[in-house]
Amino acid sequence: MTSYHIKQKLWSLGGEFEIKDSFGNPTYSVAGSFFKIPKYFTVNKPDGTQVSKITKVMFQFLPKFDVALSDGSGFRIAKAFTLFKPRYHIEDLGLDIQGNFWDMNFDLIKNDVVVAQISEEWFKLTSTYNIDIYDDRYADIVISLVIAIDYVKEQESHASGSSAT
Repeated sequence: MTSYHIKQKLWSLGGEFEIKDSFGNPTYSVAGSFFKIPKYFTVNKPDGTQVSKITKVMFQFLPKFDVALSDGSGFRIAKAFTLFKPRYHIEDLGLDIQGNFWDMNFDLIKNDVVVAQISEEWFKLTSTYNIDIYDDRYADIVISLVIAIDYVKEQESHASGSSAT
């Protein structure tokens, strides 16, 4: 099992931060585009190898976010039409989600076996997540999924904040 800790910087232009393992070693870095449309994030290994790219799909009635993994696979997070609470679907992930991914407290399951557990720490100034990965083959996809969901949540909070004013 490998444990990761994601803690974003509070005032990071473009969204740059590191993801560390349980020993405090940097294992991934995340860099967001700055003043680019559409906004995107790249997830990289410490040697600079790109793991994934997360991009908001432009010109959509409901928001969609694509995650392209370096192995050529990918998945999409798409907002469902609802009147009250926001609801998103994850398409083509290849893993089952058990729990509440919107509140960042869920397990990822493949063939009835838990491959990862994700939880968010509450009462923090920045987004802070703990990730336990039981099968290292899924590390890149799990890290990319957590970053993508956090990006979606950030976009949702900006959208609801701007419509409330």
